[in-house]
Amino acid sequence: MELNREHFRAIIFHNFRRGLSRQECFDELNSLYSDKAPSYSTVKNWYNEFNRGRCSIQDESRAGRPKSVVVPEKINAVRELIKQDRHVTYREIEASLDISMTSINKILHEHLSVKKICSRWIPHNLTNAQKKARVDWCKEMLEKYIQGTSKAVYNIYTGDESWIYAYEPETKQQSTVWVFQDEAKPTKVVRGRSTSKQMIACFFGINGHVATVALEQRRTVNSEKSGEQSHRTSKHHDHTLDSGCQGVNPLDVTTKHGSNWWRLLA
Repeated sequence: MELNREHFRAIIFHNFRRGLSRQECFDELNSLYSDKAPSYSTVKNWYNEFNRGRCSIQDESRAGRPKSVVVPEKINAVRELIKQDRHVTYREIEASLDISMTSINKILHEHLSVKKICSRWIPHNLTNAQKKARVDWCKEMLEKYIQGTSKAVYNIYTGDESWIYAYEPETKQQSTVWVFQDEAKPTKVVRGRSTSKQMIACFFGINGHVATVALEQRRTVNSEKSGEQSHRTSKHHDHTLDSGCQGVNPLDVTTKHGSNWWRLLA
């Protein structure tokens, strides 16, 4: 006959009632059943249970494994929260659905296969008509200048404008510093972008940079006006500009040295 756990528990209970010590009970079981005998820690645990008044040698009922919250209803609820607000956070989902961060992470990545990413930055949000106009212009230029092999490409320049601020605050990543364990965490005063700014126009040709010009207040480069005054040089200018700015001919803009920069192209 092979003894099971309950049989050994009965023997331990018998020895407990006999008044044997834990060590004496363990030695007796070990001498009779050798490697099949329960360990000393098992004997010790059951002696403690019997000392607390327990008389049953049966396993007590258990609550069982906690019920998982990763169920279709919760998964669909998380999906709807994301559809309603693409910026929703873990804490907002937790507060709304009353589920743990671990369960939220499992639902997001294992069941919904979603990930949070930054929006891709684009300089201008162009319409389909604007995109088509750019493609048509490029095709026209390729045909006109023989796929770029014509020497006339040396007479082409392109440029655009941008606001340059007197002070640009550092990003959070740019302001990170290394600190040792015994050093205090650094602090910085939050500063906004400077209100002082200057519109700068920058122009390039096939050989690189041609000129950088500081424009007058609320004036931008207007390639149509410059085209009326210059026949030796071809211009291309991006017209996704501030519609409230008034045009200025780039050929009329002078550098700080007093010379028209476009003469450098001649």
